[in-house]
Amino acid sequence: MRDTISLQVNGKAQRVDVDPKRSLLFVIRDVLGFTGTKYGCGEAQCGACTVLVAGKATRSCVTPVAAVAGKAITTIEGLAPGGVLHPLQQAFIDCGAMQCGYCTTGMILSGVALLEQHPHPTPAEIVSEMDGNICRCGTYPRIVAAIQKAAAATKAGGR
Repeated sequence: MRDTISLQVNGKAQRVDVDPKRSLLFVIRDVLGFTGTKYGCGEAQCGACTVLVAGKATRSCVTPVAAVAGKAITTIEGLAPGGVLHPLQQAFIDCGAMQCGYCTTGMILSGVALLEQHPHPTPAEIVSEMDGNICRCGTYPRIVAAIQKAAAATKAGGR
C-alpha cells in the first residue's frame, strides 16, 4: 500500500508516494536523495541515522515516514544553508572530531539538538546526552571538545 505523504525537509515542502510504514531513513536517502543520513545498525542503537524532527534528535531508521508527515525534518544537508556551516559543523572540523566520518552526520545532528536544549552543557552533560551515538573510531574526546567549542561560539554570537 502506498500513500502520498507531505514532508517538510530542510525547509522545503516535499511530497512522496511511499508505503507509510517505510522508514524515514530510506525515504530521505532513496526517494529524496539526501545521502548524508547513514544506515548503521537499523535498530536505533548507533545514531548514524539521526536527523532532527521538529528540532528533536530522531533515529530515522525506526521512524515510519507517516509519523513525521508535516513536521520539520532537518538532515545534515539542511544545516548549512547558502554554504555557511553551522557552528557545530565548523567545530567538528576545527577539533578534528571525525575520522572515518560515518557517524559524523548523526553526531552533529544529535549535538545540534543538545545545544538547542542545553546551550552551555558541561562535559558530563555532553557525554550523557550523546550516549547512544557510537563512533567506531573513538574520537569521543574530540567530539566533546567540538560541542563545547560550538557552545562557546554560539554564546559569542554565532547561530
